[in-house]
Amino acid sequence: QVQLVESGGGLVQPGGSLRLSCAASGFTFSSYAMSWVRQAPGKGLEWVSDISSGGGSTYYADSVNGRFTISRDNAKNTVYLQMNSLKPDDTAVYYCRKGNRWASDYWGKGTQVTVSS
Repeated sequence: QVQLVESGGGLVQPGGSLRLSCAASGFTFSSYAMSWVRQAPGKGLEWVSDISSGGGSTYYADSVNGRFTISRDNAKNTVYLQMNSLKPDDTAVYYCRKGNRWASDYWGKGTQVTVSS
């Protein structure tokens, strides 16, 4: 069965960095786009970033463009989200999804990111 397991979240000070990972299994990882979304406390779901199946195309929400970088390693069935210059508004649960922002069918359980001094 499809499994997506996020890791790498935690507490970080404003301006700091974190790298999230999502380990995938149960499907042909290299055939699918992957995406990250987040949900802040009391707010709706926000799309963060997409990466194409081969990794050659990446897309970002305006709120994270220039600070976050999505990447993938198809040999390791893993997608990453490098987050730099973190702000308190980045505090959220981050979810990895199989598929892109327009069509996704599986989610992970999420990893908490808290940006606070």
